[in-house]
Amino acid sequence: MEYYQYVKSLHIIFIISWFVGLFYLPRIFVYHTDACKKPSPEKEILQAEYARIAKLLFNAIMNPAMYLALGTGFWMVYASWWSNFGLHRWLHIKLLFVIGVVIFHFVCRKLMLELRASKFRLSSLQLRLFNEVATVLLFAIVFLVVIKSSLVWIWGVIGLLIFSIVILSAVRIVKIIREKK
Repeated sequence: MEYYQYVKSLHIIFIISWFVGLFYLPRIFVYHTDACKKPSPEKEILQAEYARIAKLLFNAIMNPAMYLALGTGFWMVYASWWSNFGLHRWLHIKLLFVIGVVIFHFVCRKLMLELRASKFRLSSLQLRLFNEVATVLLFAIVFLVVIKSSLVWIWGVIGLLIFSIVILSAVRIVKIIREKK
């Protein structure tokens, strides 16, 4: 148990590293899609560079950070909460959101492979909306971890829905502003 705080510190660092990738990789997808509108050879040069950056980001940062974050997280659950696991509903809900983050991670991988194979099917707006999924998941997880059992669940869900609507509205407003330019 004396190592718990060290493992927790590492867990936070790995989570930050993982989410940096989860925030940035969908942005690279947006840039890659926007590059389709550029003339040749600029289009090909940009798309090749975005594909290279995406692969490097995913393989060198996101994958190791995900596995290390999950490993340290499961170690903390085992070391600290396992004996009373059934009593901590917030932890169960947090783990569901973590599963959502892992699914998002592998959807990013699938999109990256489609991008490299030139079989990309999502529009720039769809990718901008997709980019916000990680933000919503992060907010949900942080609030669950900090507030824990004192959270009134209905207000938490309502707050998350309102936050999601605000993000979606902001993406649409930015799109309208960009189209006017």
